[in-house]
Amino acid sequence: MTTSADEASSAALKRVRLEPVSFSSLHGIGKDDLGASLAAFRRQAREIIDGGAGFSRLVLFGGRRDDWLPTCNAALAATDAHTFFASHFQPYRVHAHDRPDGLFTGYYEPEAEGSREARAGYDVPVYRKPDDLVPFTEAEEQKTGLKYGRRVNGVAAPYITRREIEEGALKGRGLELCYLKSWVDAFFIHIQGSGRVRLPDGTSLRLSYAAKSGLPYTSIGAVLADRGVIARETMSMQTLRTWMAAHPQDARKLMWENRSFVFFREIAVEDETLGAVGAARVHLTPHRSLAVDRANWMFGTPFWIETHYPPEAQRKNHGLSRLMIAQDTGSAIKGFVRGDFYWGWGSEAELIAGHMKSPGRMTALLPHAVAASLGLPR
Repeated sequence: MTTSADEASSAALKRVRLEPVSFSSLHGIGKDDLGASLAAFRRQAREIIDGGAGFSRLVLFGGRRDDWLPTCNAALAATDAHTFFASHFQPYRVHAHDRPDGLFTGYYEPEAEGSREARAGYDVPVYRKPDDLVPFTEAEEQKTGLKYGRRVNGVAAPYITRREIEEGALKGRGLELCYLKSWVDAFFIHIQGSGRVRLPDGTSLRLSYAAKSGLPYTSIGAVLADRGVIARETMSMQTLRTWMAAHPQDARKLMWENRSFVFFREIAVEDETLGAVGAARVHLTPHRSLAVDRANWMFGTPFWIETHYPPEAQRKNHGLSRLMIAQDTGSAIKGFVRGDFYWGWGSEAELIAGHMKSPGRMTALLPHAVAASLGLPR
């Protein structure tokens, strides 16, 4: 670590406490479908064994790749999910001093109508990553305050904005993956980071996140709430969409308030029960993949989450406790007790993800060797 990294780590540790607990004390763990969690973990285990892209950056409670390998290899040979998780991990209840109640939201894979070619009614482009979008050096990042951007005459500069792109700044460069019918549909695919495009011939094109422009993300829902247009306590994806449908011209300008822009790639998905590829470079598993703050947690970390469904889900038992696997991240996912549930696709996934803003508890399951290397209590 550099001195600045040491200082950042020390400051972060003052905001969190990891309390060792027993696996058997995790309320409801015996009733959960741990087989589904093991299947998701195995996908991550193979990625870690093959290289482990997540270890290329500093992660506070990530440990070393070598410390993960025995657990990953054991996962591939495991025959009983409960025994595997109980034997190979030390659970730690996470206590965040700045957010003691935690926050759990949801995301999903939107579906939209589109075409591979521009045609009447299909004129909203979805773009591949441009070649001139590059990661900045540490010196350039300090100068610009951005991790990504472009170089103009050799000088680091912010990338072009959402408005500039939507008004044609990338036109003619052959970057179009497909064309959608609606700017709003495109925007929500950007926010969710993936999408399913229904083509005129009945087939689907699967979009997966490729890159973002590097400009700061702005929540347009928060913008409307700040303006007093929609009450903050009633804000949801559904209320936002309803307002945008009723105010199409204002909605276009509102979307431009979020200067950040997302680029995609087309992927082939052999198993249709799986989602798009997350930041952890594996296909997401509905109801089992979790987006986390990757500055704090390594991809592949299992978490026992205790929260609840939103009231709009109308579940008889609104409690929501399950073992999730960290396999994604997001610009808005910041903090120690912060998670974003991947719900998959379809109307139910959209309903739950759009309304979920639930407090709850998080218990991180760290491989024994990782816990030892970090000097954590057992």
